[in-house]
Amino acid sequence: MAPKDFHHPYHPYDIQQQFMEAMYACIEESKVGIFESPTGTGKSLSLICSSLTWLREHKRRTFDEALAAVEVDDDEPDWMAEHARGARRREMRQMRDDLEARLQAVREREQKVKARHSNDKPLAKKRRVAKDEAPGSEVDDEQYVLDDYESGNEGTESGPGRQSDYSPETTKLMERLGMIHAKRSDGATEEEVDEMKIFFCSRTHSQLSQFVGELHRVRLPSGLPPEPNDSGPGGANVMVEPLKQLSLGSRKNLCINPKVTRLGNQTAINERCVELQQSSTTAEHKCPFLPNKENEDLVLDFRDHALAKVRDIEDLAEVGTRLGICPYYASRPAIGPAEMVTLPYPLLLQKSARDALGISLKGNVIVIDEAHNLMNAIEGIYSTQVTELQLKLARESLIVYLQKFRNRLKGGNRVYVTQVVRVIDSILLFLSSLDGSPGGTLEPSQLLQGKGVDQVNLSKLVRYISDSKLARKVEGYISSVSQPPPPKGKLKLIEYDEKTTDVPNLMHVQNFLTTLMSPSSEGRFFWAKDHETTTIRYMLLDPSEHFREIVQDARAVIMAGGTMSPMEDYKQQLFPYLASLVTFSCGHLVPPANLLVRTIAADAEGAVEFSFKSRNTSSYIRIGKALLALAPHVRAGLVVFLPSYGFLEQVAECWRSQGIVADLQKSKSVFWDSRGESSESTFKAYSEAITIGKGGAILLSVIGGKLSEGINFSDDLGRCVVMVGLPFPNLETPEWRAKMQYIDSKAVARGESKGKASREHAENVCLRSVNQAIGRVIRHKGDWASIILMDSRYTQQRIRAKLPGWIKESFPSDSPTSVKGVAGDVQDFFRRRGE
Repeated sequence: MAPKDFHHPYHPYDIQQQFMEAMYACIEESKVGIFESPTGTGKSLSLICSSLTWLREHKRRTFDEALAAVEVDDDEPDWMAEHARGARRREMRQMRDDLEARLQAVREREQKVKARHSNDKPLAKKRRVAKDEAPGSEVDDEQYVLDDYESGNEGTESGPGRQSDYSPETTKLMERLGMIHAKRSDGATEEEVDEMKIFFCSRTHSQLSQFVGELHRVRLPSGLPPEPNDSGPGGANVMVEPLKQLSLGSRKNLCINPKVTRLGNQTAINERCVELQQSSTTAEHKCPFLPNKENEDLVLDFRDHALAKVRDIEDLAEVGTRLGICPYYASRPAIGPAEMVTLPYPLLLQKSARDALGISLKGNVIVIDEAHNLMNAIEGIYSTQVTELQLKLARESLIVYLQKFRNRLKGGNRVYVTQVVRVIDSILLFLSSLDGSPGGTLEPSQLLQGKGVDQVNLSKLVRYISDSKLARKVEGYISSVSQPPPPKGKLKLIEYDEKTTDVPNLMHVQNFLTTLMSPSSEGRFFWAKDHETTTIRYMLLDPSEHFREIVQDARAVIMAGGTMSPMEDYKQQLFPYLASLVTFSCGHLVPPANLLVRTIAADAEGAVEFSFKSRNTSSYIRIGKALLALAPHVRAGLVVFLPSYGFLEQVAECWRSQGIVADLQKSKSVFWDSRGESSESTFKAYSEAITIGKGGAILLSVIGGKLSEGINFSDDLGRCVVMVGLPFPNLETPEWRAKMQYIDSKAVARGESKGKASREHAENVCLRSVNQAIGRVIRHKGDWASIILMDSRYTQQRIRAKLPGWIKESFPSDSPTSVKGVAGDVQDFFRRRGE
């Protein structure tokens, strides 16, 4: 049987075909899958082609099924039934054709825009921006007064919808196809197009931009079945339909207001954007790019431009600048008609962010790339901290604010603001009672034992702080009284130092109070003292519940990465409620002859093990001697990864005093990673020593450090990588002890023995770091390198089982494990590569 056509722009390799077939089946069967595809194996195109091929085919099937289900009377003749189906087909196709016609017109118009731009002709529909010197009315303290707030009015949002322009029968079909929203429970119908779509998520905008670049390569058949008279080249009934893709990002990436973007950091940009929309801000000083009723035509024009071509964040910002409309807000109407939406982790993982953007995951496909960081990302988003200093500053600001506006605060405002002060006082009271120890754990109840706090409804209080914009009002007023008044006729806004990256103190308090309502089983609270202040931290221990809503809403969830092994952690930590997961790990494209994997388990003095307890001057010298035996045989770049920066610093000090660095420099230049120095400058110097120098270079770095993730040691930059020891986390910290206890408690509840699950987790975290670092050296099909694992523990079957499949395949069990034997194999390997 011929392999399935996934419309890959090139002829796919066998492992790519297997990857795409497995992912297609995972989506079709509505499963959760973990997919591992090493860097250099075309992972991005495999993700694109399999998911979008499924999407277009699913649309075709659903279209046919919906037409077949058109209700007709049993006594009507066949020709009337077929006529009814034909009418429905034409009406639905007309809707799609109208959209495609608009997008095609945009593409053609953009070509003309480029021509006009090259001739310096003005662009159409360019918004006029108010000048800085435009006069405005002076704004007094009234802008900082809280709006009337009554708790009984909480959560009463509603809004009317439009009546459908289509027949009832067609409306039902479109709802089934996901082409429009279904009727709401209040009877309102929202007619906006809502296509089934792929949400593609990655860590950074740069990674998303690379992915969007790959999207340009793919051409896909239409999502609607062809009509009998539709034919492509050679008479085949094939129509290529351009992909409707949308990039979503933060204000920092999409804001086009120069007065706001010059602030530089994310927090300042967010705060200034919101300020410019406040009702108290005069019309002349509101953001001129903000969508409103007067510029709805520009919003629709932006939507069509956003979908007409595959664009990354920078392209979208350029479109907004050209049209004179804010791309951050104007992109939202484009979410519904889009077939693929690319977005960074926080916009997908945070429910508040999804709600703010109007993103619904219901029935859609989620693809998460670089997913080896997913658990850490979720824990980071839902963990928070507040310092004693921030609490004191927030309290002082609230007291000043209350003294100024007490007589002007009505209803619930006065009660709630007073309650915020009371809760802060309670937390500060706990901090003042702490003994001289450096830190420990605490229970939420210990923070809420102050006078009258037991009468505070914390849930309502947190909602009040958010709804009333209390933090922004208070910070705005405090900033206004701490700065000179503005010139007459100018609007006074909060001024930010461009180097400031912190958020308002009261916002820290608000975020922290939210965690006090979290189920005690999900996380733990810790406190720690340093020479400056005391910090209280909340650490999320169970990311599964925060990810569960995404899994339940989505049709399928695909977690993909170059290094996902070991995979057991994801099953236990993210999906303990699922009976089964789809897992797929493909091999590498590099032939076996291009890879040498060996373990150094012993030297002349016996077994080598670089655990935390065995680190001493003698072990540092043994590492140096092993490298002296290997380095002369390695051409170009030799990268050495050590478990921690502390270990690296101790090795450096020892080697310099023992003359080992000088001996290494006889064959290669030596470079060191550093906590304080720029990784870019170190990597640049290392690279130049390889490309310009003759003997190559050695780079000593740290697993999980600045030079282990995100930097590629392809080709001559990494012909040999040496992993020294196993980078186990420090399991004696309060955070790790809490994590291990939590994992064991869950395991015992499942009927497992105590201690096994936590040990497995620690090993998985350790080996995932090792696997990520190893993956830095093999970056494409023609690359080649030697990988040396320097620690006797790598000979244990339990540890080897957690290495990626393509590493294990090149790891013969009968290979030498002594320094002398491994050095000999390395010499032979490089000699063969030079032939």
